[in-house]
Amino acid sequence: MKGILGRKLGMTQVFSEDGIVIPVTVIEAGPCTVLQIKQSEIDGYEAVQIGFADKKPSRSTKAEQGHAQKANTAAKRYIRELRGVDVQQYEIGQQIKADVFEPGEIVDVIGVSKGKGTAGPIKRHNQARGPMAHGSKYHRGVGSLGSIAANRVFKGQTMAGRMGHEKVTVQNLEIVKVDADRNLLLVKGSVPGPKNSFVTIRTATKSNS
Repeated sequence: MKGILGRKLGMTQVFSEDGIVIPVTVIEAGPCTVLQIKQSEIDGYEAVQIGFADKKPSRSTKAEQGHAQKANTAAKRYIRELRGVDVQQYEIGQQIKADVFEPGEIVDVIGVSKGKGTAGPIKRHNQARGPMAHGSKYHRGVGSLGSIAANRVFKGQTMAGRMGHEKVTVQNLEIVKVDADRNLLLVKGSVPGPKNSFVTIRTATKSNS
């Protein structure tokens, strides 16, 4: 298991050697700094804490600054832990760059999906609408809410509400190209989140290859 943090820059397309068009997402991956190494004897589990994108001192707390100073770096905007890694291969202050991955590797990309605000049940849960003729009294309203014997709406009903802005993992994406000089990863397909949003790229956990 290995991973890196990055920022989604947008989508483009590249051509394979056979002339086939491949849609790719461009991710600015790293450089990331190892901020802390979690050990089972102390923390109860093993993990590597890494940070990406410097945070302004005026926007970081003294606790964040002190934590980052142990790694001789600035406070970070995006911090995540990677479990299942060999912690012996890392040391505090180490830099992780895009060349940690190679073309052809299969990865999972984790991000926060685009927020769509309050949405109705048709858009949010893919429900069907009623007849749109004038005689119909039911067009785009919510469907049956089930039993009303409890005199309340049961938790989990597919109703209108906030849509999007959720943690999403897209699995088994192929890395098409690695640009180590510019710290870029070109990943086949789409990844969650808007442009300039932070993402986590890690080795695929359910890959068939």
